[in-house]
Amino acid sequence: IGSILVFAILGTTISAFVIGFGIYFLGLAEVVYRLSFLESFAFGSLISAVDPVATVAIFHALDVDPILNMLVFGESILNDAIAIVLTTAALESNNPFISTGEAIVLGINRFCLMFFASAGIGVVFALVSALLLKHVDLRKNPSLEFGMMLVFTYGPYVLAEGIHLSGIMAILFCGIVMSHYTHFNLSTVTQITMQQTLRTLSFIAETCVFAYLGLALFSFKHRVEPALIIWSVILCLIGRACNIFPLAVLVNRFREHQITKKMMFIMWFSGLRGAISYALSLHLNFSDETRHVIITTTLIIVLITTLIFGGATMPLLKFMQATKNPSRRLKKRRKDRAVTLSKTREWGQAIDSELVRMTS
Repeated sequence: IGSILVFAILGTTISAFVIGFGIYFLGLAEVVYRLSFLESFAFGSLISAVDPVATVAIFHALDVDPILNMLVFGESILNDAIAIVLTTAALESNNPFISTGEAIVLGINRFCLMFFASAGIGVVFALVSALLLKHVDLRKNPSLEFGMMLVFTYGPYVLAEGIHLSGIMAILFCGIVMSHYTHFNLSTVTQITMQQTLRTLSFIAETCVFAYLGLALFSFKHRVEPALIIWSVILCLIGRACNIFPLAVLVNRFREHQITKKMMFIMWFSGLRGAISYALSLHLNFSDETRHVIITTTLIIVLITTLIFGGATMPLLKFMQATKNPSRRLKKRRKDRAVTLSKTREWGQAIDSELVRMTS
């Protein structure tokens, strides 16, 4: 978890600053569409949210190293929350009556407050739910147990949003703590019901979001700035490299299982941009012209990274695994034929194996 936190928190912040400063100075040099410092940083923050859905699904299909799978998937979960908090902090610092330096200090203070306070709310709700379900026996009433779990999972989001903090951050940390403590105080029926219900809802929501992304190409007014799009893609790759490679070397000093150079390259390559970036761009409160430019640029970057980088992930992984033992490779090929790219099926198999192990 330490490595994931380093990549998600420090890495996302580094990427946001690299992209933000790059776009700002390129705008000053009149190479790309000119954005103010806060607009550049807000764009850098929102475009730093990675969503390697296709990559993680391919990881399951090819049965890659569990450490690599854990790092990419774990970083993507926390990364979204960090990007949301960074973007929100930047937008709330958008005050024309304060200097750039004061806006930076205000943004940092706002980020720290939103991060730690939201995480604290989520942890408190999760610990209360664990203690309550440990001392109050609801195993004979699964419906009530299930309803109480829904209240405790949605409660931190509502409270955090109500006091202008990050609901995403609160519900994320609530889920992490619940999976370690509350989950084992539930009856077996409620455990299975809760997992399958939430995974079904998340699958439906994910499908709807990507369908919305496709429809957005034809549903909104767009303003295309080719130079901004090209340089943004380049800066995304540079920012991802400044994120992954130095931090991987750093965390390797404290890890027993080292992150290899191949893993670093795959982590860098799997930095796809997704729905979170586009959703954040829709909530920008800049001028109409600037807003349309950022929305169009974000949408095109999401499509480019998803189609090109996501589509190239499977050939890349197979090529990088080509140096392994031939007999092991043959076994993997046989296994690949029976594996689909369905995350729901993979999760279901993981749940079944976990339950068998617990009952035995």
